[in-house]
Amino acid sequence: MAQSDQEFYERAIRRVKRNILVLGVTGTLVLAIWKYPRFGCGFLIGGAASYLSFWRWEHIVEAIVTGKTRQPTWRLAIRFLVLMAAGYVIIRLTGFNLAAAAIGLLLPGFAVTIEMIYELISWNTNSG
Repeated sequence: MAQSDQEFYERAIRRVKRNILVLGVTGTLVLAIWKYPRFGCGFLIGGAASYLSFWRWEHIVEAIVTGKTRQPTWRLAIRFLVLMAAGYVIIRLTGFNLAAAAIGLLLPGFAVTIEMIYELISWNTNSG
């Protein structure tokens, strides 16, 4: 059964978001147990920020594709700057590990890589 491009896109985005959540929770637990709870909490903050960023970019892309842009670009830029500043202040005030938070910000890249591998494997099994 052939799937439409929209169905493919929706399934892929859903899997990527799930992968970000799974990697975030797993990484938080592993770092909190293996290193120290401050590492785990730093990773959790970075992972949460990366999930919110991915979610926001998803909505921006959908708005561009449908032609329904709601906000000017400068407001979006200010939101991202405020988010980054808030994350920096939270990490500095709480003493969470900055390196772990930075690694947590990379979760969407890892999640997309997992999705690409999944698609390559499923394409290979479905094509032959």
